[in-house]
Amino acid sequence: MTALICGSFAYDTIMVFPERFRDHVLPEKVHMLNVAFLVPELRREFGGCAGNIAYNLQLLGGHGVPMGTVGHDFAPYARWLAEQQIDTRYVRTIEDAFTAQAYITTDIDDNQITAFHPGAMNFAHLNEVPREGIARGVIAPDGREGMLAHARQFAEAGIPFLFDPGQGLPMFDGEALRQLVQQSSWLALNEYEAAVMQERTGWSLERLAGEVEALVITHGGKGSQILAGGARHEIPPVPPVRVADPTGCGDAYRAGLLFGLEQGYDWPTTGRLASLLGSLKVAVHGTQNHRFTFAEIDRRYRDAFGAALPAG
Repeated sequence: MTALICGSFAYDTIMVFPERFRDHVLPEKVHMLNVAFLVPELRREFGGCAGNIAYNLQLLGGHGVPMGTVGHDFAPYARWLAEQQIDTRYVRTIEDAFTAQAYITTDIDDNQITAFHPGAMNFAHLNEVPREGIARGVIAPDGREGMLAHARQFAEAGIPFLFDPGQGLPMFDGEALRQLVQQSSWLALNEYEAAVMQERTGWSLERLAGEVEALVITHGGKGSQILAGGARHEIPPVPPVRVADPTGCGDAYRAGLLFGLEQGYDWPTTGRLASLLGSLKVAVHGTQNHRFTFAEIDRRYRDAFGAALPAG
């Protein structure tokens, strides 16, 4: 039995502007802005939440299959996934669309200007959740109608799923969010998203936690919290060897959650494993360029927490 990871696939084009945006923008002229930034450094990375989560779960030796919609330009990404032995049976190509694209320019103060084209992601609702062979699911950022449809299909099939609204959170009003939370088994948010979720739903953290089996809130370098079964588990951070690129850390963390659920780990162990994965990711540029084996994870887990991962 496997986890079905519903979410986006995207190309991330990342550019570095070796100066400060503010030095090239006249505040009194922002109403007629016309600015060009010379970016000598550029990278094109494979990204998107479904692809990132599936990549990390595959490295752990877990069982996950991504589901998403991609465009006619997906061939390089498809070859990469095949090389990583990631099953793409539920990846649908929309021939007259581009794969989702993010164009991100960062200055030396880590300010970012991002343009995002959803492309084929808008057709996510054309995919349907299979009713057999799926033990658990994930609803990660995707097309709005797709996220709603797949949550409903998971619920109707009796398949427990993790709801990870992420960057898709602004697409939903309070009523839709309350319904999505009530359909899900687990809810994962970062600190900012938790504040937005409370404001939009009108529910406190305690109420949100009461609607699901576990509420996970990440706090970046400060660690995370897991509220489950009336208990609050404080998950310590794992200091990275360096901070190179935080993009994709949340997806790595969520892969740790999925693996812990698959293996039957308790929440403190699951959270610590997820924290470790986020630390390994932040040390490497891009969302799918870090590498590790399960043996390495086991060793690093011992080093960080003074205990071995339990046998699954």
